[in-house]
Amino acid sequence: MTECIHEFKDKKILVVGMGRSGEAAARVMIDLGAIVAVQDSKTEAEMDPQLLSFLKDSGAELFLGRVPEDMSAFDMLILSPGVPPALEFIQQAKAAGAEITGELEIAYRAGKGRYIAITGTNGKTTTTSLVGEIYEEATASSFVVGNIGVAVLSKAMEAEEDSWLVTECSSFQLETIKEFRPEVSAILNLTPDHLDRHGDMEGYGKAKANIFANQTKDQYCVLNYDDKACFALGDGAEVTIVPFSRKEQLDFGAFVKDGNIVIRDEKGAETVICGTDELKIPGTHNLENALAASAIAFFGGIDPKIIAKVMREFAGVEHRIELWGEIEGVRFVNDSKGTNTDAAIKAIEAMKENIILIAGGYDKGATYEEFVGTFPGRVKALVLLGKTAPKIRATAEEAGFENIIMCSDMEECVRKAYEQAVPGDVVLLSPACASWDMYPSFEVRGRHFKECAARLKEEIASGDDQ
Repeated sequence: MTECIHEFKDKKILVVGMGRSGEAAARVMIDLGAIVAVQDSKTEAEMDPQLLSFLKDSGAELFLGRVPEDMSAFDMLILSPGVPPALEFIQQAKAAGAEITGELEIAYRAGKGRYIAITGTNGKTTTTSLVGEIYEEATASSFVVGNIGVAVLSKAMEAEEDSWLVTECSSFQLETIKEFRPEVSAILNLTPDHLDRHGDMEGYGKAKANIFANQTKDQYCVLNYDDKACFALGDGAEVTIVPFSRKEQLDFGAFVKDGNIVIRDEKGAETVICGTDELKIPGTHNLENALAASAIAFFGGIDPKIIAKVMREFAGVEHRIELWGEIEGVRFVNDSKGTNTDAAIKAIEAMKENIILIAGGYDKGATYEEFVGTFPGRVKALVLLGKTAPKIRATAEEAGFENIIMCSDMEECVRKAYEQAVPGDVVLLSPACASWDMYPSFEVRGRHFKECAARLKEEIASGDDQ
């Protein structure tokens, strides 16, 4: 990590995007003496008043609802994860010699602490949360940051040299790293996602592989041995690759043996972490997450007894196969974090009941044949909303699935889904799509689903439901 933070003083820096990470980047760069400007598609009237007031009082130049005319004026652009580097004005700045980077890279260079970095198409949030709890149990100073909802910079500036930052990394964040080098990294899996941004699977995989690009042989990268596309990303890497497998016993890495999660180290010594039946998080995908988390923590130097303790206690995260509750014997499960088809398939496969599935949302260029292929014997009704609703409906009808209900909003989805259910069924929100067509985030979507279910329950209890 670069110890000197003076590299930012007096630099002309444009922060692009005023979400959580952009706000953190602007605040830190101002504190470090940079000459800061900010850009966002929002106008002044749409900006958070407190943030706007801070930026104005700090002398930041504001490009709100517009882009700067002269991109050669900036030494550096710090992009929020949702901002594609391919945008014309960003490419103009790059051509003029500006460094194009992101908040994760800046946190590594300006802040303190050691990094655990976790990425993958699915399971990032669960695995990051699980690893975060292990490190919280084991160390004096740790932070859970990144794509999970906490700006990395906001905690990197608080961290000490011996702090650990357990970081969920999206492919968007990894596009713009240059020096970032975690002690332990992990890629959990690799299935089609964000192809509208990365173009194809090769581009997507390259972005993910950036997570270990700067690691050395004395550091570790945990990779999914069962996912061949994922595991192939490590070919030729300098970092030590630690495989994990749900299906095979390995000479080195984390695997299942005699019903236990087992880790075999470089010398061949085996350590039993815990029984697979002791895990509270359901589904084979969560067993994979637990294997990955065990390997990350073990090779990160954590006592296996602490790993085992947290494994047995961890109950999962909000918005990922989260049981909200029941209404008249019908269970409601919030899987709003299922923002792609592979994640939604895992949620469907984790359910043991008949499913009334709520799906649909922002179109990231996915296809839905494999998703619909999991319906027989599991999904009894499909309730759709959002931009992708017609696309998913057409795919389902082509596969012979007919019980499809189109809705305009979440309130209608929840009510129509409940009407289709009988006691013992589960209403599952697992959209297989991002939320951006209707909600600012999957968290907001998931909370709205739970609010709608709570209102319906109150109405039924009071006898007002029609």
